[in-house]
Amino acid sequence: MIDTEFRSEERFARLSIAYDTAEEKECVNSHVDAIISKYARKPEEIYTTKVANGKEVLIIEYHDCDRETGDIFEEIMKSLNITCCS
Repeated sequence: MIDTEFRSEERFARLSIAYDTAEEKECVNSHVDAIISKYARKPEEIYTTKVANGKEVLIIEYHDCDRETGDIFEEIMKSLNITCCS
């Protein structure tokens, strides 16, 4: 199951996407790569970390973000059929 979390502060935004399986990992990475490549603005940080129960989390961070950052995150979530984000 793919799960997301969004965090935003003034001039900073982070989208975390958690997944369980290798298939979900491939799906998440391919969607994120395709969408980010469409935009001139690139994330300041993008990395993966392991969490409990074998899950991994892909983290995408933008600093000095603007309106385009929200559009990128929305497009990523829509492409992964994510309708709810905590």
